[in-house]
Amino acid sequence: MAKPKRRMAKRTSIDQVPYRPLQPTRSSAAKVAFLGYSACALAGCLWGTGFYWGRLALNEMSVEHMVLYRFLFASIGMLPLVIANRGRFHLTRGETYTLLISAAFGIPIQFLLQFHGLALTTVSHASLMVGAMPVLLAASDALFAGERLDWIGWLALAGSTCGAALIVLGGGHGPVTHGQPAHGQPSLAGDLLVVASLITSLAWILLSKKLMQTHSPPVVTSYSILAGTAMLAVVVLGPWLLSPLLAPLTHRTYAPPPFAHLSPTAWIASAMSGLFCTALTTLLWNWGIHHVPASRAGVFLNIEPALGSWLGVELLGEHLGPYAWAGGALILAAALTLTTRRNETGSLADPAIILE
Repeated sequence: MAKPKRRMAKRTSIDQVPYRPLQPTRSSAAKVAFLGYSACALAGCLWGTGFYWGRLALNEMSVEHMVLYRFLFASIGMLPLVIANRGRFHLTRGETYTLLISAAFGIPIQFLLQFHGLALTTVSHASLMVGAMPVLLAASDALFAGERLDWIGWLALAGSTCGAALIVLGGGHGPVTHGQPAHGQPSLAGDLLVVASLITSLAWILLSKKLMQTHSPPVVTSYSILAGTAMLAVVVLGPWLLSPLLAPLTHRTYAPPPFAHLSPTAWIASAMSGLFCTALTTLLWNWGIHHVPASRAGVFLNIEPALGSWLGVELLGEHLGPYAWAGGALILAAALTLTTRRNETGSLADPAIILE
């Protein structure tokens, strides 16, 4: 008797199975959103402490050495990311030039201007001025990227400009002697240097955005920090290393970087500003902004000026006059207006690009 033929199951190649991505559950999506918002909020808080740590370090070292130490610590924090992507991050010659130019604007030029301004003004004034950054980005986007700014955007821009003018006006009466303001007093020169640093940072953001369209934003930022730190080291350490040759020409001596006589407070302030206010914030912000809507995460950018000015008043004993209070309110209201409105065009005001 013939045995019945056993039906063989039809084998299906794995390539023939349609891909069905796993859909996240409601609870897991809520958890990811919560972590994303938390990351952006923590980044905003850490950014807000940057001027406070900078002021503590400036009590014991010059602006140049303080900025150099900050970015040396930031480079240490970024090294693991650079090492992990060293074989996958490839730039063309044109992209390399763009990276180097953006790094020059973003680190040596911007931060030396900004902290020379901080040395001549107060933490609270400098923090409120930085709050105008989202509005400046929207304005630059309208001027250079062809994006249209509606009447609300122009009104926010006008309000932010008036706010900055009020803060500068309020700092114009701070006395400056021998290049230094009276203790705890703002000055017109310091406030204007902070404004100049914000304008300079626009060049950094405009150039970086081109690279971030084709490369990972955290990787671009990490390489920019390393390149900018190398340039900063040349600017700061070069005159000291060449002092035997420069002294007969300049008739001045160049001090070596402070090291042994720095207090633990200065070292902690430098490490906090580099590792936490620069390196960690970049990673937190980039991770958070890819897990929550950018139009909502942008609200956390306003933590920086609010927290920075509060730290200056509460911990450093600074005083904000009526002009500064009014100007700060206008700047924060303008920034809040722009960052809470949904960005349909993906412009430079997009928080995914701000403060990379």
